[in-house]
Amino acid sequence: MNAQLNPDRLERLYNFLETAVHTDEIPGAVLQISVGADCNAVKAFGKFQPNLADPMQQDSIFLVASITKPFTVAAVVLLAEHGQVLLDESASKYVPEFGVNGKDLITIRQLMTHSSGLPDMLPENQSLRERHASMSEFIAQICQLKLDFPAGTGLQYQSTGLAILGEIVQRVSGISLKEFLRKEFFEPLRMQDTSLGLEGLPEKRLSKVKLPPEQEGSNWGWNSPYWRNFGAAWGGMFSTVADLTRFLKMFLNGGELDGVRVFSRAAVKAMTTDQTSQMTGIPSSQKVAMRCGLGWRLAPSSCWGFFGDFLSPGSFGHGGATGTVFWADPDRDMTFVLLTTQPSIWSESLLRKASNLAIASIN
Repeated sequence: MNAQLNPDRLERLYNFLETAVHTDEIPGAVLQISVGADCNAVKAFGKFQPNLADPMQQDSIFLVASITKPFTVAAVVLLAEHGQVLLDESASKYVPEFGVNGKDLITIRQLMTHSSGLPDMLPENQSLRERHASMSEFIAQICQLKLDFPAGTGLQYQSTGLAILGEIVQRVSGISLKEFLRKEFFEPLRMQDTSLGLEGLPEKRLSKVKLPPEQEGSNWGWNSPYWRNFGAAWGGMFSTVADLTRFLKMFLNGGELDGVRVFSRAAVKAMTTDQTSQMTGIPSSQKVAMRCGLGWRLAPSSCWGFFGDFLSPGSFGHGGATGTVFWADPDRDMTFVLLTTQPSIWSESLLRKASNLAIASIN
């Protein structure tokens, strides 16, 4: 499909986001759209930080929250490509202490597809963050969890499983997840403004998230030094619209970008194909409502609201609780990245509408 951006329709999207800033629906945002090899639109909106007058910049850095998840899963898929793990092996083969309370048969693939039966967050999540617990303490608590349902019998969004995947990367590769992502993805793809945890990135370009009430005044919230440097495998990555666009375009190009091959075409196809449709123990209604690839959310899916209404079947992407979304539409050879500083509890409708306007902006 030889699509092109329509300037008049693109202006409609820009006006929508400008209005959202002026009506205090969002403090600030940066948008990037690509169509084909050369057609890009990039624009910044609003303020760099809530309650400050400094304008947002196109290269501003954001805490992207759960957009981290596809990267963590991609790291484990790369281990599989290297012959170091198998996706249908039990996770407890690599993290033995995880294999208790009915979790011994949970596979790596189930952790990747939200079919493990684990809860989203630890019951002690906030108390752990309040006392600045280490990642190893989070892992120890996750290993003791009981399942909400037997693995492979249902779908439930879960961040705890991503923590275990991050731990698998560290134990198999011998380096931290942060270092693995840098070495295998960020450096080869020239994603120079992306890191798991803020360390090494210029803080002067870092936008601040508008905090929900439970985080205001805390020393553990999204804007705190603790969380910025924690490097959560499920939501601790920092990035820019330009860098995230490069990651999406690598997938659209079958695992290669600018002459650098990161994944085989087979791995890309597996990651962007509906994995849960073949899981016989999951109710059909859940399979339709919550389509999952390996790390990616897939369209069409009623549970993944940030996609909007018009993405082609098989489009893939993810969103984040800090008010972020990115997706790729292979049929249109299109990518979309919108990073805001307004948490998704308040901005999900805006993200969905912006996705619709983006699709409508191409001929």
